[in-house]
Amino acid sequence: MDFPKQFICAAEEYNSYRNFVPAPYFRTAFFADAAEGRLRVTGLGFYRVWINGTEITKGLLAPYISNPDDIVYFDDYDLSPYLRPGEKNALGFQLGNGMQNAPGGATWDFDKAPFRSAPKLAFALETGGKRIGSDGSVKTAPSPLYFDDLRAGVRYDARREIPGWNLPEFDDGGWAYALPCEAPKGEYRVCEADPVLPTGVELRAASIRAGRLRDYTPRDDVENVFVAEDAADGREGYLYDFGKNDAGIIRLRINGRPGQRVALQFGELLTDGELDYNNILFYPDGFAQRDVYICGGGEAVFEPPFTYHGFRYCLVTGVDEAQATPELLTYVVCSSAGKAGGFRCSDETANAIYAMCDASDFSNFYYFPTDCPHREKNGWTGDAALSAEHMIMTMNVGASYKEWMRNIRAAQRENGDLPGIVPACAWPYQWGDGPVWDAALICIPYYTYRYTGDREIISENAAAILRYLRYAAGRRNENGLIAYGLGDWCPIGGTVKPTLAFTNSVALSACAKMAAFIFDTLGLKDECAFARRLHAELRAAIRARLIDQKTCIADTDCQTSQAMALYYGVFNENEREKATAHLIRIIHENGDFLDTGILGARAIFHVLTDAGESGLAWKMITRREFPSYGALIGLGETTLPEFFRLPGEGYCSHNHHMYGDIKNWFISRVAGLRYNPAGTDPGRVEIRPAFIAGLAFAEAYYDSPLGRVFVRWERKNGAVALLARTPEGVAAEVILPGGARFAHEGEKTYRVE
Repeated sequence: MDFPKQFICAAEEYNSYRNFVPAPYFRTAFFADAAEGRLRVTGLGFYRVWINGTEITKGLLAPYISNPDDIVYFDDYDLSPYLRPGEKNALGFQLGNGMQNAPGGATWDFDKAPFRSAPKLAFALETGGKRIGSDGSVKTAPSPLYFDDLRAGVRYDARREIPGWNLPEFDDGGWAYALPCEAPKGEYRVCEADPVLPTGVELRAASIRAGRLRDYTPRDDVENVFVAEDAADGREGYLYDFGKNDAGIIRLRINGRPGQRVALQFGELLTDGELDYNNILFYPDGFAQRDVYICGGGEAVFEPPFTYHGFRYCLVTGVDEAQATPELLTYVVCSSAGKAGGFRCSDETANAIYAMCDASDFSNFYYFPTDCPHREKNGWTGDAALSAEHMIMTMNVGASYKEWMRNIRAAQRENGDLPGIVPACAWPYQWGDGPVWDAALICIPYYTYRYTGDREIISENAAAILRYLRYAAGRRNENGLIAYGLGDWCPIGGTVKPTLAFTNSVALSACAKMAAFIFDTLGLKDECAFARRLHAELRAAIRARLIDQKTCIADTDCQTSQAMALYYGVFNENEREKATAHLIRIIHENGDFLDTGILGARAIFHVLTDAGESGLAWKMITRREFPSYGALIGLGETTLPEFFRLPGEGYCSHNHHMYGDIKNWFISRVAGLRYNPAGTDPGRVEIRPAFIAGLAFAEAYYDSPLGRVFVRWERKNGAVALLARTPEGVAAEVILPGGARFAHEGEKTYRVE
């Protein structure tokens, strides 16, 4: 089916904080010549679609979140189940602003995007021998959704609803004709990413009480906006606590009075018992994750389109005590990822930590990995690179990764430079992120291939990877090191300890090594040789300038530097024992507490396990004293925070995923399920458990392309019973702590004395 070329709009005026422009409706009526029909449609930014009054939209934020100067996404629909052959039919659309017009993206200059405009629609319908499209015959009218923004929220006035507007018999004589408008510049393609949908989890409030909004002070560079209609909302209402931090939308069910105004303020933090959204500081007050619903009168159910929120709490103003019931609000949890792996054990602290990581991952996967679901909703590449492995081994995100990689390639400049956020406009290039962030270009294809065997994702990205490596290699300083961009981030203790030259040179060397594997797999000999040479040159420069080869101490003698040098192979084999002993020594000197940023945390626990110190790693993760993952539970966290901080130590996000690789560690090291550890054979598994003292059992699974792999070990009668179950076509090797090795197929239990 061809892509439609003509785009239409309702008007040229676009929505802003100061000038509310309703989301437009569009409709077209037609006679169906046959019982079959196909529709191809895009709405920039987002769309909803109905056929004969039935909504068939694929998901919450259709078609995708992209820069339309790079890629314009369409969706295809089979209309056959809904058509009335030989009768009049009607197609209806509603458009949201999405990325096409994003006032909520002002901090990152999305509000100044060269493609900014009023929402645009393009569609083509084929039925029988007839083709119907987005042209001047389409009618349009304002919808009741009079403000919408991906980040800021929506406002809906039910009094403006138009009954039957999307039905064939509706009289649209009073509607205006749509206007032709300029088509976007990007490549046209059908979206292959998994849609954003409800996960099936719906939460009711764990508690409801009278509450108040804490006074809010946005950043100094946020414009001061006064909205007259908000003046009557006040700051007192009913506080709904849903018991856990997550992401999605609220379903509002209310029997309201005509004109009754209900404001829903979302947040993840309480301070002195008040809902505090000062950590969502990029928006004017009234637009920091707030939805407004104005009742039309009588029973109504409302679910906001074209937005989502990250929150645990919602403070409702404008309702009375009789309306503030548990049934008033339902938290509809959403994501575009499904489960592909999991872990549990006999220790409830560890299970709670794993659940925190899991919730952070799923609530931050909306087409692609975002940094946080409340404040930014941005595709920060550094966060995605750190989480690439543990996400692909526990979530069905392969198709979504491939789609996002197309956007990363489209955002890459001719010289190989990459932005720190994708999708991007000008701002993310100015940040100068460097190899730690740019690593997403290599990590995501590498780990996706390793865990799924999808060769296409590495072949599609090979040229972009080579271009990037040449660019980054050219930015080495006189010492052969990389010292630009961002280094370690959000450190525990508040101080970045390794040097930028160390972290970024190690990161680029790791990228070069993964790239060499990719090129070798694809048979690209010259490219592979270049990547191997770059890796060797960087490693030599790091060793010469940033490693004390006598003492085997890396860089600034901190946990991050020592762990990264071990994890990424900077030390020679004959140096590893001494270097590892020093890492363990400085951990003990710090009271067996973690003292890294996000880069060190990605490496340190794996390094300790390789050294036979899984028990120390377990203690550092699960202990309840601060700072540790276990201590976060006592602080009331249900998702991973951006920083490890005690209350009162400053505002931060309470839902980031970049510290979440411990999911990988729990699965691959504690349970011992290591899928394709060498990267060369997606049909091979290594089962190498660590029998942690004090654990009664641990188990993990991974839904591989060949079927589910399952491992469970359990202490019984003074011994350990290890059950391994692999599907047909998967060859496994069981490696026990004492060193015994067994070839494994199918299902078998091993007894370890």
